[in-house]
This record gives sequence, structure tokens and C-alpha cells, in this order.
Amino acid sequence: MAIALLFSIASRAQSTTVSTPVTFTADQDHQNMMDQLGIKALRPGPSGDEKAPNHANYDESKANPFPTLPDPLTLNDGEKVTTAKMWWEKRRPEIVDMYEKYVYGRVPHDVPKVTWTVNAIDHEMIGFNPVIAKDLIGQVDNSSYPEISVKIHMTLVLPAAARGPVPVLMMFGRAGFPSPNEPSADDMDRVNKAWKTLLVQQDPSLKEVFEQHPAWDLVKPTPFQFPQRNEDGDSPNTWQLIAAGWGFVLFDPASVQADNGAGITRGIIGLVNKGQPRKPENWGALRAWAWGASRGLDYLETDPAVDAKHVGIEGVSRYGKAALVTMAFDQRFAMVLVGSSGKGGATPLRRNYGEAVESLTGGEYYWMAGNFMKYGASEATFGTKTPGDIPVDSNELIALCAPRLTFISYGIPEKGDAHWLDHEGSFMATVDASRVFELLGAKGLKVEGDYHTAKMPPVNQGILDGQLAWRQHDGGHTDAPNMKWFIQWADKFIGHTPPQ
Repeated sequence: MAIALLFSIASRAQSTTVSTPVTFTADQDHQNMMDQLGIKALRPGPSGDEKAPNHANYDESKANPFPTLPDPLTLNDGEKVTTAKMWWEKRRPEIVDMYEKYVYGRVPHDVPKVTWTVNAIDHEMIGFNPVIAKDLIGQVDNSSYPEISVKIHMTLVLPAAARGPVPVLMMFGRAGFPSPNEPSADDMDRVNKAWKTLLVQQDPSLKEVFEQHPAWDLVKPTPFQFPQRNEDGDSPNTWQLIAAGWGFVLFDPASVQADNGAGITRGIIGLVNKGQPRKPENWGALRAWAWGASRGLDYLETDPAVDAKHVGIEGVSRYGKAALVTMAFDQRFAMVLVGSSGKGGATPLRRNYGEAVESLTGGEYYWMAGNFMKYGASEATFGTKTPGDIPVDSNELIALCAPRLTFISYGIPEKGDAHWLDHEGSFMATVDASRVFELLGAKGLKVEGDYHTAKMPPVNQGILDGQLAWRQHDGGHTDAPNMKWFIQWADKFIGHTPPQ
């Protein structure tokens, strides 16, 4: 009897042992996914250096080896989508499912809940306007796997003088107080006196130093500095938002999931997988960042000072991809500003121009689902696949945002928004997505022709008449020169009036 009891206790202890997270380098994790998929070799991605032998293609005549984009308004069985009801009930779920299976990965059903805590509140000045800034931590429940802790970090900044709930733009980037409020002159004097007293207690010889320099302080006010203006000469984006009566959120995606392959067994993906490598349909970093932004919106919906029906999402480059993915999958977001997003964002995957699918199946594989690597395979147990085999494309990703406010933004190569991003391709995808916006009663891009023939408008001449908007500014790899246009455009559609 005693032996049986000891065996039972030992068995229960063994079953509750928590395994340590797998520690892979990015190369090891990449190879692990290739092995799972039966991929023996991948095509190398092109170089961004136009002088390199394997440089990316920038010849428009060679850009469309797979010239036809998937039709967002044709069901998988070939039936045409002719009503909004068909879109919502049949076609949209089909597109979402294909994106989850083949491109970005599926968010697991058992992702733990997030509990938000206000870490600190500061009263600051943004420009010449008083604001209230809240630093927030979203603690993810890790009781199922205590070895990994995930604390989502974001900072909410709202105009202090607002008379009611305000629209808010959530921006991917580093979180933290944007303009920390310093102690008053009197309080700073108290701090200096206390510091000097403590230092003299530790080293009495310092008393003579302080007596010889009575006007010198250890802590001094930060000298006033003029803000760094945007490329178009406007004030910083955060200043513009607050001045226009908006709030903003600084949301740190790295607090949700690391931006590297080595971290894929950590962060929210690692927590759900209990520290083990991903399976082919598991989510990648882009989808994880989007999930985190949605959890941030959960909090905003509880704050009475936020107009939760008018929360937008914004990002540039890889975060532009993440912003578009967030908007596509979470219909609670009312608007999006997609900055210079490239492949995996607004640029068609099947276009052979600049950044390639092979770029994403190689170094940035962790952004995507493991299954996405199949489309860069040159040798595999399933044969080979090309970008033309991907069943969805960016025109459909943009279409998933319909009929909500969607602003696609780019700069120009001459200022650093490289050809690599394929501005033309993004315009083509946006034009084709217009058909879905119009089917749902919104206005798309007003252009002549379809995506094959429509001409990009001149730089600084935006198409901002509808709920789907496009503008290429004359700055570089940023969406800052388009911020004022975004605010004006969004205000018009949401009925928001800036303070006078």
C-alpha cells in the first residue's frame, strides 16, 4: 500500500513538472520549421543593393510574372460576390481563413487573458497643450506556464482640456511618457538640498566642496529645446494629434513579441506554446503584434475619456504591415494609417519588384506563419512553390478593412522610401480593393481604369475623397508628412471637430 502511494505521488509530481523553454538561435528555429514542412532548400531573397549581382528587380516590365491578383469578389467555388451579405457571410470568412492558414498564422483559442494596470499618471505638456499621460502594463496570465512572463506596455496620452471622449490613434513604437513633467523650481531645490545632505553624511569632505560652490546644483531643469519637426516642416505627429483634439497611444510591440526569430519561443507566442517551437499554422510576430494592439483596445474601451468607437491604428515599415494586419483582423478599429509597409503589408506578394516573398521566407520568416515558407521553396517533399501559388494577396488584405477608414501612405525613393517597398504595386492593390469598399457602401479610390491601367497620382496629390485613401508625400521612410492629411480626412468622416 505504501509503495503504491509513493508511486502515485511521484507520478503526479512528474506530470506537473514544467519544461524549460527551448532556446534556439534564429537559424536553428528557421531550420526547425523547414524540417517540419519538408523543405530542403529555399530560393535566396534579392539584395536591396542595386549594385549587387543579385539585386532586386526594379524593371516594371518584369514586375508581373503572375499578373492577375486574386479576386476579392469571387468565392473559392467560383461564384461572384454581388451583395454585402455575401461578402460578410461567405467571402470575408474565406479570405480570413486563407490568410490565417497560409500567410500570418492562426491566433490560438486558448490565449490567456490580459489584466491592465495603470503604472503611473503624469500631467505633461505636448506642444502648448496640457495632457494627461497614463503609463499602462497589461499582465498576461501565465499561470499555465510560469516560465514565461509577458507584460504589454503602452502609454495613453489625452488632452487635459477635452470636454468629452476623444478619438485616439494607437501608434506602434516605443512606449513611455512622451514629455515627463519635471518638479517645480521649489521642489528641485528640496531635492538638491536632500542630495547634498546625504552626500556629506557619506563623505564629510564634500561639505567644503558644496560651500565653495553654493550656486551649483546636482539636479538641474532640462533646458528648453525646440521639437524636431517633421520632414514637411510641421510639428511632430503627437503635437498635431493633441492640437487637433485627439489622443494617442504609444504601443510597444516588442513587449508582446520580440522582433527576431530567436525570440519565437518566448513572448506571447512562446507563452501559449509553453516554450516550444511553432507548428506551421501558428501565428508569427505580425499577428502577435496585432493581437497585442487588440488587447490595448480592450483597455481603451473601458476608459470613459476615450471615444472607443473611433480608435485608429498606425505604423511605418514593419509596423505598417502590423497596422494593416491589425485593422484587417479586428473590426473594432475604426481607421488605419499604413506607412510604407511593403511586402506582407499593402504591396502585392506576387509582384516581382523590390522586396520579395523570398525576403520574408528567409530573414524575416518569423513575421509570418511557418506555412508561408512554402512559397519560397525551391526543393521540398511537396515540390516547389512560387508567390503565384499564394491564394490571397494584399488587395484582399486591404479589402478586409472595408468599409472602415483606410489610408495607405508612402514617401519617395529620393528621400529614402526605397524602391524596395514597391509603391506602384501598393497603389495597384489599393485600387483593386476599392471594389469591396464600394460594394459595402463606402467610397474607394476615384481613378480611371482597373489596377492594371490606373495611374498613380503625382506626389503630394492625394486621393482623399473616400473611406479608402492614398497619398504619396515627398518625404522619406515615414508617414509623418501625411499625418495632417490623415487627421483632416478622418475628422471629416467621423464628424470630429478640432478645438478652436
